Amino acid sequence: MNKLKLGVLALLLCWGCADTPKDEAPWVELSDGTLNGWNQKGGKANYEVKEDAIVGSTVHDTPNSFLTTDRMYDDFILELDYKVDSTMNSGIQIRSNSFPHYQNGRVHGYQIEIDPSDRAWSAGIYDEGRRGWLVTLEDNPEAQKAFKQNDWNHYRIEAIGDTIQTWINGVPAAHLIDDKTESGFIALQVHSIGKDQKAGTEIAWKNVKILTDSLSKYNKEMPLAPVVTKNQLTIDEEKNGWQLLWDGETTVGWRGARLDDFPDKGWEIKDGVLTVLSSGGEESAAGGDIVTTELYGDFELKVDFKLTEGANSGIKYYVDTDLNKGPGSSIGLEYQILDDERHPDAKLGNHEGSRTVASLYDLIQADINKPINPIGEWNTAHIISKNNHVEHWLNGTKVLEYERKSDAYRKLVSESKYEKWPNFGEADKGHILLQDHGDRVNFKNIKIKPLD
Repeated sequence: MNKLKLGVLALLLCWGCADTPKDEAPWVELSDGTLNGWNQKGGKANYEVKEDAIVGSTVHDTPNSFLTTDRMYDDFILELDYKVDSTMNSGIQIRSNSFPHYQNGRVHGYQIEIDPSDRAWSAGIYDEGRRGWLVTLEDNPEAQKAFKQNDWNHYRIEAIGDTIQTWINGVPAAHLIDDKTESGFIALQVHSIGKDQKAGTEIAWKNVKILTDSLSKYNKEMPLAPVVTKNQLTIDEEKNGWQLLWDGETTVGWRGARLDDFPDKGWEIKDGVLTVLSSGGEESAAGGDIVTTELYGDFELKVDFKLTEGANSGIKYYVDTDLNKGPGSSIGLEYQILDDERHPDAKLGNHEGSRTVASLYDLIQADINKPINPIGEWNTAHIISKNNHVEHWLNGTKVLEYERKSDAYRKLVSESKYEKWPNFGEADKGHILLQDHGDRVNFKNIKIKPLD
């Protein structure tokens, strides 16, 4: 009888095993029990392997530390377990990078938050070293409650194309559509600590594994509505006073530089991209330049742009559309947009190199080591003008600065093609302009922060 009971029990257990699906996905372990395949960037926190886990511990007087994979990843599914001290803040970096030209090598990119505080935003998405919060959990109480204090937690992170999705302990946490970065390393963060915080506080990660093949076969359905950043303000941008200059769909806020309305030809709006169309490379021969309907004094401006081969365009500021009623573009200071390798303008200008991309057109050359992405990829132009101090940035790196209205500035103008325009570039307010130079150039994510 006992043997019969044991046999039935064994059979039931086998049936139970049969009901549990076997994970046949071709996972690759990212840790072999050592730190081989990883290297440390940023701060000097301690990383070591203890039993089956990578353990990071805090130290004083050092910035955020990152244990990064040697390998770069674009599309993937990542799973891991972690246990964090309740007093810590940490995160998992994905598609992240460290470049000498970007804030002296600062690690930047998407971070899947680890947050044991009462805020409970674990598995939210933060943009480390760049834009700040992209997806928080304040409207997702189920995910907030899923975090287990002083215990192991499980993350699933899917990064496929422009979509990043996260789960915490099986609960959907964040859904982001954002195309800022396509590829980068994965990293385990140990956050910096203040003087009053205890050094040696630990976070541990284990079972770190990744899928990079056949992702459509293994990706999970995400029930959460996505947060879309294209032509939208991020959480931190909205808090910090940024405004959308273009809504991604209409012509509201813009007109032709010499028109009362938006041009009826020469420009296209499609799939959230504003495009000046090719018309043979002749300046303002089709739709012509477009300008904001509003005037701006002190400001910060960000514009994503994408060049085609041999293309020429520009972003102008402090534009007075009442000047230059004749042929050519409207008059204003210009952040040059150019294919330096193929367009002849790159070798022209009153000062050598002053017509290359990100330069102050015809006046000041941008840093020759500027970080420009290849033709067909998006770049970010960033202009800051406050109290007549102006800076041009390209892809997060400052490439030139100057003092508007200074003697040195006026000397440059007197030696340039602009010398015939009285007080060129010295208006207290003006329009923002996107130039039609007859070449196809794309724009999106056009945002401004008035500093008046």
